[in-house]
Amino acid sequence: MAIAQNKSKNLSALIAKLDKDRAWLLEQIDRGNWPELRLDLAALERELGQLVSKASDQVEGES
Repeated sequence: MAIAQNKSKNLSALIAKLDKDRAWLLEQIDRGNWPELRLDLAALERELGQLVSKASDQVEGES
C-alpha cells in the first residue's frame, strides 16, 4: 500500500513539473520569443497540456 501511495505521489510531482514547464513555454510564446518556432511550440504546448490533463485524471482515478 505504501508503495502505491509513493508511486502516486511521485507521479503527481512529475505531472506538476510538466505543467509548470508547459506554463513557462506558453509564457515564452506569449512574450514573442522564438517567432520562427511559434506554431510548433504552440502545438507542443497544447499536446503537453493534454498529456498533463490525462495523466492527472488517471492518477486521481487510481487514488
